[in-house]
Amino acid sequence: MKQQQPALYGGQAVIEGVMIRGRRTVALACRKPNGDIYRYREALRSPLVRSRMARLPFVRGVVVLWESLDYGIRMLMRSAEVQLDQEEQLGKGGNTLIMGVALGAALLVFIGVPYLATSLARAVIPSSVVLNVTEGLIRLGLLVGYLVAISFLPDVRRVFAYHGAEHMTIHAFEHGDPLTPDRIEPYPTAHPRCGTAFLLLVVVVSIVIFAFVPRVNLLVDLLVRLALVIPVASISYEALRLGAAHERSPLMRLLVAPGLLLQRITTRRPDARMIEVAVASLEEAIAGDREAEAAA
Repeated sequence: MKQQQPALYGGQAVIEGVMIRGRRTVALACRKPNGDIYRYREALRSPLVRSRMARLPFVRGVVVLWESLDYGIRMLMRSAEVQLDQEEQLGKGGNTLIMGVALGAALLVFIGVPYLATSLARAVIPSSVVLNVTEGLIRLGLLVGYLVAISFLPDVRRVFAYHGAEHMTIHAFEHGDPLTPDRIEPYPTAHPRCGTAFLLLVVVVSIVIFAFVPRVNLLVDLLVRLALVIPVASISYEALRLGAAHERSPLMRLLVAPGLLLQRITTRRPDARMIEVAVASLEEAIAGDREAEAAA
């Protein structure tokens, strides 16, 4: 029998906690106001589990991106409700609405604003290549500037510390170390498969691809950029996986280095209690995966 590939665990920080996604499970752990750790997990209902087509290169990236938004928003809302000691959960319609608003705002800021800003200079810069590269650099500046700005907010700094705890815990797991705070503490807060690195790759890849797209008019140009979001995200996801799989290669280290550098903004050193929460989330994900695979 063919040996199964080891699961690549990943996740995100939420309010006072960490979400971890496994092969078949999504898990959440967060610190309750009374100091206890809230644990939750659910089966991952994903085409990546059921369909070989969804696991194909350049297809899986789109699936993962959409599911990351879906589960990320739902677990973020659940963590907020834990802090407020509420049990109500948004229905599917409410979650879809929030996702739509979030996506719309992101597309407006990171696609619409840079394009419109460079369009103002079209009379003095006739070259589409120069305009498009400038557009990409503005997009990069907006991303970094946004992350730097929110990093000064105390609540966001705590989220960034949980982000660091998530990465450190996954590092320890991937190196086979016991999941205890003292063994996790030496690991770095940055991780090559981080979503921050993915966002940076999306921006960089978009600069390269958009550079050679001719400008026609406002409507056509914006529609083309929206249409290219999916292939750009797919290419970026495959590049991220490649870099993480060959992280000892000098070329791959060069590829992931900017993403690791950007994580100096989006991660902080956590305390032991934050690491305990990250461990609890990873343990829930591992337990859920084992139960699902045993029942399959």
